[in-house]
Amino acid sequence: MLDSATIDALRKSRSDWDARVDAEGRERPGPFMTVSSRPIERLYDATTLDESGWDVERDLGLPGEYPFTRGVHPTGYRGRPWTIRMFAGFGSAEETNERFKRLLDDGQTGLSIAFDMPTLMGYDHDDELAAGEFGKCGVGVSSLADMEILLDQLPLDQITTSMTINSPAAPIWAMYIAAAEQRGIDRSKLGGTLQNDILKEYIAQNEFVFPPRPSMRLVTDTVEFASEYMPRWNSISVSGYHIREAGSTAAQELAFTLADGLEYVRWAQERGLHVDEFAPRLSFFFNSHNDFFEEIAKFRAARRIWAREMRETFGAENPRSWWMRFHTQTAGVSLTDVQPEVNLLRVTIQALAAVLGGTQSLHTDAMDEALALPSEKAARLAVRTQQVIMHESGAINTVDPLGGSYFVEQLTNDLEREVYQYFEQIEALGGVIASIETGYFQKEIADASARFQREIERGERTIVGVNDFEIEEPLEIPILNMDPQGEARHLERLRRTRAERDQDQADSALAALANVCRDPRANSMPQMLDAVRSYCTLGEIMNTMREVFGEHQEHVVL
Repeated sequence: MLDSATIDALRKSRSDWDARVDAEGRERPGPFMTVSSRPIERLYDATTLDESGWDVERDLGLPGEYPFTRGVHPTGYRGRPWTIRMFAGFGSAEETNERFKRLLDDGQTGLSIAFDMPTLMGYDHDDELAAGEFGKCGVGVSSLADMEILLDQLPLDQITTSMTINSPAAPIWAMYIAAAEQRGIDRSKLGGTLQNDILKEYIAQNEFVFPPRPSMRLVTDTVEFASEYMPRWNSISVSGYHIREAGSTAAQELAFTLADGLEYVRWAQERGLHVDEFAPRLSFFFNSHNDFFEEIAKFRAARRIWAREMRETFGAENPRSWWMRFHTQTAGVSLTDVQPEVNLLRVTIQALAAVLGGTQSLHTDAMDEALALPSEKAARLAVRTQQVIMHESGAINTVDPLGGSYFVEQLTNDLEREVYQYFEQIEALGGVIASIETGYFQKEIADASARFQREIERGERTIVGVNDFEIEEPLEIPILNMDPQGEARHLERLRRTRAERDQDQADSALAALANVCRDPRANSMPQMLDAVRSYCTLGEIMNTMREVFGEHQEHVVL
């Protein structure tokens, strides 16, 4: 970086400056810390980076070049802006289909499907366990008949689609593929992302069905199938978002997410796939929280660590295998149900951090999400937030505008170092699945969440409108109202689907699926597609696999 004489002179100058500032006594007592409770120094300069061993060529480099700290594309957003991909879904397939069309008309450039809780847990909506949950946190899908309506008239060969689904990822993906093929769209033309990140379910979100090992087998099936037949599809979106929403720090989000990603790579290699066959289609999904600079540093560290691990640990030779491509969503956990308009300001800061961190696609939360699913107006304003950043802020005019910032580069180094410390602990416990089974991840996140809450209660953190700047005012924003007939319409379609299908064909397809699931080296996707095309319901498919794999019971750590 700088020669020793220059560094010595800078250290002397800095020491004198610190002494003068301390003598003036103008600094507030603090604490000065990030959202993750990371202490922040008064000033960062060249001496800071020199002491940490930072090397501009090794650690920063150029955009589009290894280690990709500055982004995977040499021209950044000057070449192509990020995809505006709003997470949407509620009520019936008909209602969500209409919302998708309006979002595309408003300027959204990719779809992202939210499913309701029965769908996420693999139950049909007439199951007693699904009572009262239809369409509450996403759209209800029970069979291919619903998926056909959900995707009706949407240009699936022209846009990409993300689907947030995990335990039932394989059958839901099969429904998407089958619905597209019915319209004459070849599966090889389909582009999008299947979240399919079952490890983070055990770590944070708890929407699991099967035990970890058979679940990982199903994930590996989808990776193998996509590698062979669907070159434009990301078979996994390794998700830190839900880990952060559960209360983790930025470093925990990054470390646990990357550890999960590396575990998926190991399982695919054990299946016999070469790393360069599938790694270019792995993607990631991160949270963008309130601390502007910590989030930017997190994204930069993520790219650098992933590139190094893929090249040096797994021997990937294709540079695209070294790329970390990621979607970002602003922090739902940061939204408040008081003064909800203030959420627009929180989301703007979070979205700008994601952009300056180099995200490939972005969802901005709506201001009313602490109260209900977004109203149409709130969803439109969330899209407009991205459009203002993209077209009016100037943030996209140069590549990596914060590259070389003493503060950002040091935060990046600090996060990278902490991630590798977590890697060592996970390895010492026997790996990711062993760490899940012992409750290690869950306890780490719970401890971080509790510490954050204590800081709020002690007044060390200000949450605007919650523990300071409070006002009493009536709620004046519109709340989404769903079609009261949507559930009845859905249940009638489910009844009709079962009545009109070829029952012998459906039974045969489910029997074939059960048989292939018993063979750990076989790929279940062809039989999954046969079952879907036979109009077997999601619940029937998942129950068939429950009988083979069993159900997971979480190990509770107090």
